[in-house]
Amino acid sequence: MSRFLFVVPPLVGHINPAVGLAAELASRGHELAWACADPDLVRRLAGESARVFPCAGPVPGEGDGVRPPDIRGPEALKFLWEAFLAPLAEQMAPGVAAAVQEFGPDAVVADQQALAGGLVAERLGVPWATSATTSAEFTDVLAGMPKVALWLDQLLHGLRTGIGDPSGTADPRFSPHLVLAFSTPELVGPETRRGEQIRWVGPSIAPRPAAPDFPWDWLDPARSLVLVSLGTANTDVGARFLAECLTALRARTDRVQAVIADPGKTLGAPDEQDKDILVLPSIPQLPLLERADAVVSHAGHNTVCEALWHGVPLVVAPIRDDQPVIAGQVTGAGAGIRVRFGRVTAAKLGAAIDAVLHEPDHRAAAGRIRTAFRAAGGTRAAATHLELLAAGASPKETP
Repeated sequence: MSRFLFVVPPLVGHINPAVGLAAELASRGHELAWACADPDLVRRLAGESARVFPCAGPVPGEGDGVRPPDIRGPEALKFLWEAFLAPLAEQMAPGVAAAVQEFGPDAVVADQQALAGGLVAERLGVPWATSATTSAEFTDVLAGMPKVALWLDQLLHGLRTGIGDPSGTADPRFSPHLVLAFSTPELVGPETRRGEQIRWVGPSIAPRPAAPDFPWDWLDPARSLVLVSLGTANTDVGARFLAECLTALRARTDRVQAVIADPGKTLGAPDEQDKDILVLPSIPQLPLLERADAVVSHAGHNTVCEALWHGVPLVVAPIRDDQPVIAGQVTGAGAGIRVRFGRVTAAKLGAAIDAVLHEPDHRAAAGRIRTAFRAAGGTRAAATHLELLAAGASPKETP
């Protein structure tokens, strides 16, 4: 039996993949603990019995972390690092160090956006793995922005000096011991980051806490099912886009049913009598994807990977952060169509939905990625790599 400490940011999309991996490790008899700035969120996703070491840290969307909804591109990246990721690392570091000292893990599993995990582990001499819950960092997205790349390098150097081992050399986003990439090159593309420690394990797909009751008998098997979701972090900017989706889907109700996730309730109160379009604040996404024929998404990594795990093609409308990169991966693989989030009209959305529903190439590409994802091993493969790390294996010695 080994001990693993998961260090995660207070973000649902980053905790969920770790939850599936943790469950697999627990089933093999290993002991687990967590370190997070939001222990209640971890327990909600991983189970009330989860052992969580509390850390300080900013809460997304509150105080200085409230991001202006209209910023995009390098400005949004700068805000993300300065207002959230760097402060999160600095404030989490003491709590992570305390967790390591009390729990005594054989290995730390640090989310790529919880930089304190890797930096503190390196300083304390504990082997650590990176949990890469988005594949955006595996492509050189800053190649055309050398000033931004230099700025980010300097910021990371400052974090290492402040909370890590100043003599260390590893990029805190990429462990030199093990990087668990929850995707595969079939989606990410041929121009991916290389390294003997990188393991492409595919998505972490695992059961989640039960969602509110869903009217499964509402589904009409004679019509295609389209699922619309902008994730959990975009309620501040999604109103116009969801309204355009609603209009586009209303025009197709003779052949399409749709389920729209609207956590901000921007489309008004749900009409449970509507036989064509169901708008709900929360949906059971994974079970619905088993029946879906197309997904309209913001290109969030989890939603994209969950859709493609089921072989479902996508219409992607990236908003910010890593989403434009993930959208490019979807279209580059042929598994979907990209539209402009801020400007797309109902007519263009409808045409894109029709294309992914009825043009066979998109579904065939989604099917190829589905096959690659399922062959990669998922949480079982990731758990085996972590067991080898905890046992002292080097990257060259792991399969």
